[in-house]
Amino acid sequence: LLSLGRPPGRARGGGHGVYLMVCTARDRVGARYKVQENIERFFTRFVEEGKATVRLREPAVDVCLSKANASNLKNFLSAVRLAHQGTDIGSLPLSALVPAKTSEVEKPKTKMIITSKRDYPLTKNFPYSLEHLQASYCKLARIDMRVLCLKKLRKLDLSHNHIKQLPATIGDLIFLQELNLHDNHLESFSGALCNSTLQKSLQFLDLSQNKIKALPIQFCHLRELVNLKLDDNELIRLPFKIGQLDHLRFLSAARNKLPFLPSDFRKLCLENLDLFGNPFEQPNPLVPTIQLKIPLTLLECAARATVNYRIPYGCHLLPSHLCEDLEVAKTCQCGSACLSSFIQITVTMNLHHVAHTVVLVDNMGGTEAPIICYFCSLDCYSQFLDRYLQSSGDH
Repeated sequence: LLSLGRPPGRARGGGHGVYLMVCTARDRVGARYKVQENIERFFTRFVEEGKATVRLREPAVDVCLSKANASNLKNFLSAVRLAHQGTDIGSLPLSALVPAKTSEVEKPKTKMIITSKRDYPLTKNFPYSLEHLQASYCKLARIDMRVLCLKKLRKLDLSHNHIKQLPATIGDLIFLQELNLHDNHLESFSGALCNSTLQKSLQFLDLSQNKIKALPIQFCHLRELVNLKLDDNELIRLPFKIGQLDHLRFLSAARNKLPFLPSDFRKLCLENLDLFGNPFEQPNPLVPTIQLKIPLTLLECAARATVNYRIPYGCHLLPSHLCEDLEVAKTCQCGSACLSSFIQITVTMNLHHVAHTVVLVDNMGGTEAPIICYFCSLDCYSQFLDRYLQSSGDH
């Protein structure tokens, strides 16, 4: 903390009584340096970047300033220069030279770890400078609104609490990279959060040991995710467009209720995958679910044409319900799109096709799981069936 002024009780007069006072966390009382005719030189080349140095004659000390507000720094240096020249004290913006408060010289606190309800702050605010906050085992039923005001947060760990719902305002934490909600009472993860600024920042998300049955369609807008933990929930399906998570490298969804994997799962490129303990169904390509509508509806034709010809779309161009349908358009083996008219089957996929390391899917040491396949027409399904039967016959 740097200040320019007169010590308390010092008589008024010219610039003789003006001192430069430097307080630090180690020396809150501070060191005082006479200013008048005692400045050797000002170094102001980088003043626009908030940097400057004041070199004193006696004692031979350099007072270096950095990370200052450029405008405030210029005003301060101007006052020091006037005091050096002996300007009348009444025209100078002076401070009372008193010891600094601890809060004024302490380094801003960036990390806080709370691991019991007893230590949770109820009467005083969290330091605004926090970048990493952990509040675990605090029996929190909801997320504290004071936490949502910590705009510099990069890592938020609220594991082992009783949180049932996530406020959309978590999306206002624009720098949030890691969010740990392990072992809470969550039943959902809202689409609003998926459409927030978390799309650009969130890299680690732990939703394990909650009560989540499904994730919203918009979940796959969290395109920066690298590590996703979904273990020990009640998931009956994974996000439909999970293949859009092209930065995802670590995925665990062990001990859920997944009967099969979405078709888009094939597009993932993972380092580690854990799907142990899910009740995967036995795939049977010979028993299809047929939902063909012949002739195709106008809506189906429009949707297929939009996707197949890569026509740009949005709610300002097409009806919003069609845009919503296009977000979950299925892709046939031939590459064409289908909406509500399709044939669906499940086939076996070796998970090593999408992950370098696979935690065993079952107790038998298997690394295969059922994955959904879609066909836009009987022709496409017939071609697949011919290939499948031929390969089965070869074995």
